[in-house]
Order: sequence, then C-alpha cells, then structure tokens
Amino acid sequence: MKVEGVTVHYDAVPALADLTEEIEAGEWVGLIGPNGAGKTTMLRAVDRLIAHAGEIRVDGVSVSALAPKRLARLVAYVPQQPELPPDMSVGQYVLLGRTPHIGYFGFETAEDRRVCGELLDSLDLAAMAERRLATLSGGELQRLVLARALAQQAPVLLLDEPTSALDLGRRVEALELVDDLRRQRGLTVLSALHDLTLAGQFADRLILLDQGRAVAAGKPDEVLTEETLTRHFGARVRVMRSDAGDLVVVPQRAR
Repeated sequence: MKVEGVTVHYDAVPALADLTEEIEAGEWVGLIGPNGAGKTTMLRAVDRLIAHAGEIRVDGVSVSALAPKRLARLVAYVPQQPELPPDMSVGQYVLLGRTPHIGYFGFETAEDRRVCGELLDSLDLAAMAERRLATLSGGELQRLVLARALAQQAPVLLLDEPTSALDLGRRVEALELVDDLRRQRGLTVLSALHDLTLAGQFADRLILLDQGRAVAAGKPDEVLTEETLTRHFGARVRVMRSDAGDLVVVPQRAR
C-alpha cells in the first residue's frame, strides 16, 4: 500500500498534511499520536470514507478509482465504534462481511457460509452463532467485529483503536489474535493504537502523527524515545525494557 501526499481538511483545518508512506505487504504498521493527530482520519481516507487530496494505492490501484465492492475486497475497516444491531445474531453479523462477494441476486452461497463458519470456529464464536449481539460481552464483541472484517477476505486490515473497550488482559489477547491471523493469512495491518507499550510490542513499524503530520517513523525503538514522546504528547515519560526485552512506556507524574 502506498500513500502519496495525502491531505485532508475539515473545513479550513488540516487533519492530515502531505502524508507519504509505503507499507509493505504483510507488515503491521501502527499509527500513534496525541488526540486529534490524524490517526482515524488516515484510516478513513484509506477506506475512502472521507475525501482526500493526494493518492492512496492498494494492490497497485488508486482507491479513488475503485467501485465500492472492489474496494471492500481489498480493504477491511474496523472502526472504533462499529454499528452493532442488538437483535442481530452472531452468524448473521459475520455474514455481512461477505457482502462484497455476494452477487446481484443478494443470496449467500455455500462458500460464503463456509468462510464464515471457519472464522467463527477460529475465533471461538461458533457456539454462540445464534446468540443476539445484545447478549455478548465486550471481548466477544471485539472478536465478532474482527470476524466480520476478516470475512471480507481483504488483504489490508484497518483497525481503529481495536482494544479501547477492553481490559488489559483482553487487550493483549486481541492483539495476539490479530498478529496470528496476520501471519496465517499474509494480511497487511494498519492500526491506530492508543497504548504505546502495546504498539511497540506488536507493530513492525510506527508512524507518529502530530497535527496531521508524520513527525517520526521507523521501528518501535526508533520512535518510542523519551525525548520524542515528551515533545509530541506533552507529558513526561520513561521508556524501559522489560525482562523479556519488550519496550515499556511509563507516564511520569509532573511533580
């Protein structure tokens, strides 16, 4: 995926300014930055949910030139607050992910049901296929939303704060699941992550956005430095290594 000179304005205010990046196939790139930095805007631009200047190319094709169904076969987007119809069943919700593959007559095929069944199995959701969404826990809903996105069988997966509603244990579990599926399916993942420690542990590369501009990019240990984070987040932090060698970002009190 290539992003070349992408700029987005909300009225006269720039949300993204001349962003240029290239993301390799199979890579996990994390978008980090303070609130309002442009992380969600970047994801929405890739999925053509907002107008943008510049060019975004997926599989060598500009997203602006793609019909909606073709785009949905290339890019799957998991928003921070997905719509979850409370009376819909788990199985019905995952089948929605097959919409880009369903023909003009609007009927799912045996292949569509097979794809969704395998996803329900792999995400430990098969036993609750008939349950209504209103009865699911936060962790179950997180897996369900991911299952719907994966049902699109798109090579690019966009995740907007995928762990924001989860407790610490569930956060790690969810990101481990994404990483396993990425490796199994050869997915390219672009995610906005609020938790800097988890971003450093899971992403291959990080892009730090501030006021719509990429102010740092590289491997986690190149971006997650005390000086860089203090400058752009406006808070004192310490960056340490755990016994396992993982980066840990710890906020510091002002006094």
